[in-house]
Amino acid sequence: MVKINWTPQSKNDLIAIADFIAQNSVKYARIQVQRIRERVRQLATFPNSGRIVPELNIPRIREVILGNYRIIYITATDERIDILTIHHSAKLLDI
Repeated sequence: MVKINWTPQSKNDLIAIADFIAQNSVKYARIQVQRIRERVRQLATFPNSGRIVPELNIPRIREVILGNYRIIYITATDERIDILTIHHSAKLLDI
């Protein structure tokens, strides 16, 4: 099992997602945040389960899709992955 590190950017992204959804439904905002966190927890067991980010084509930088969100992470070491950003798929990726 690898350690998961949330970068400041990814933490800010998660807060922004929650705030945006909460404008319409606090309940759904909580559910969405829980779903994202659960998907990230799965990466601890299966760190290479994501696909290589097509725009970057760097094997260590991968993504998993959850609904409209791309959870982008890097395999920092054999024992740690860093969550880089949680990105809405309708927006252009700018890392």
